[in-house]
Amino acid sequence: MLSAASANAILFQPVELQAECNKGYVKVRQLGSNPTSIDSVVVGKDNVVKMKPGQQLHLVNQLYQYTLEFKVDPTGLHGGSKRPREPTLDDRDGHRESPNLKAAKQTDRVSVPVNHREATKTSEHVGHWNQGLKASMHDPQMQVYKDDLVVVIKDKYPKARYHWLVLPWQSISSLKALRDEHCGLLKHMQRVADQMIQKCPDVHSTHFRKGYHAIPSMSHVHLHVISQDFDSPCLKTKKHWNSFTTDYFIESHDIVQMLETNGRVTVKEGIIELLKQSLSCHMCHKELATVPSLKEHIKSHFPR
Repeated sequence: MLSAASANAILFQPVELQAECNKGYVKVRQLGSNPTSIDSVVVGKDNVVKMKPGQQLHLVNQLYQYTLEFKVDPTGLHGGSKRPREPTLDDRDGHRESPNLKAAKQTDRVSVPVNHREATKTSEHVGHWNQGLKASMHDPQMQVYKDDLVVVIKDKYPKARYHWLVLPWQSISSLKALRDEHCGLLKHMQRVADQMIQKCPDVHSTHFRKGYHAIPSMSHVHLHVISQDFDSPCLKTKKHWNSFTTDYFIESHDIVQMLETNGRVTVKEGIIELLKQSLSCHMCHKELATVPSLKEHIKSHFPR
């Protein structure tokens, strides 16, 4: 296992990694000109993108691939007020990686130790929370529909009065893993989403959208079916709002069209910046200063 200094100076010369152990992610900054991406998102020179457990870091135009995981530190030496250890690079067999990356394998992992005393209270942030959909889709209490290909569950933290997720039983980690052979499956997911909308008691008084987040926080492909009233206490931040009302939210039919045309899904460079833009009503485009004032304004468009 290499030291943080050698990892940054030698192994990760194209990028700089900054671990946020308690928050469960690593900040990736592209230093050089060689293309760097996280899953299907291109980082871009001097830009910073958060990398979460299970995501893949691609270096030198996808020549080298690494997966992030957090490891519990059984000694507890990295807890308390001490600074967490920087990411280290191990290959699948636990051997030290060669400095010039010649021996790099396609499933290497970037590992970040975590203090075992904090592992329990932060478990939802360090490698388990982003796998939560896989547990929820098998929970009968969460399921509202299922067939041989897909299951529909209620979003645990709905951002509107009606918010469902359509998930395939087939294990597909992200949009990046989709190929043209998945077109039939995604079209079936669209049809199931349409059925859910038609069965909704408020179908004639509200609007719905069906789509995918460009950079989802949860592993396993899932189609959002969400009413446009956004009347929910779980919608609290600008990030929540912009993730559903900007181009960060990609319409389902656009994803299918990408697959039919190009055989894969591509995400625009810098799309994550859309989460930071100012708040504006998705119906009349009026700008508002805060999320509470925005939600109050939306009630005029969707009265109960």
